[in-house]
Amino acid sequence: MEYLEVSRVADVPEGSLRRAHAGGREILLAHTGGQFYAAELFCPHLGADLSAGTLRGTVLTCPLHGSQFDLRDGRVVRWTDLTGTILVAARKSRPPRPLQCYPVWMDGERILVAFP
Repeated sequence: MEYLEVSRVADVPEGSLRRAHAGGREILLAHTGGQFYAAELFCPHLGADLSAGTLRGTVLTCPLHGSQFDLRDGRVVRWTDLTGTILVAARKSRPPRPLQCYPVWMDGERILVAFP
């Protein structure tokens, strides 16, 4: 795995979500609880830009359909905020998929992310 610098610590304040670029990829950076997290930028449900989402602890909520993911491991907390038969149809058309997360390494004031 190769670690690439994606941002500086000062550019990602506590509680924020930021879009970052590295190695030809766009990724999401999050800073919560004193930790930095990196993940794919677009929601695996319907492709919304997750940097416009909300963050509560390590749970990231998609701005489009309320899908939620834990940034510690990418697991699906909630696939969508839809209910009833619409939820059943949504799960069949787009089965739940975890969010791809990437290892983060700190080097002084630099935030480095590893890509496979």
